[in-house]
Amino acid sequence: MWLWSVLLLGGIVLLVLLAVKVVGNGSRFGYASRDASGLGGPPRGRSSAHQILDERFAKGELTADEYREHLKVLGEGL
Repeated sequence: MWLWSVLLLGGIVLLVLLAVKVVGNGSRFGYASRDASGLGGPPRGRSSAHQILDERFAKGELTADEYREHLKVLGEGL
């Protein structure tokens, strides 16, 4: 009899956790990436081209001068 109580309680806990994940899209638990608007994608004010440029610079594919030059072309110069 106590086994059914434990199983029922465990099922209820799992349902609550699932509901929290679905309603909150799991962002609180690290399952989703959101920006300030609540949608996925690049952060506000930063284009995806800028993000790619940042990543290439971080990987060492671009020198500092090339990075600045590309920023100017994108209209986001320093």
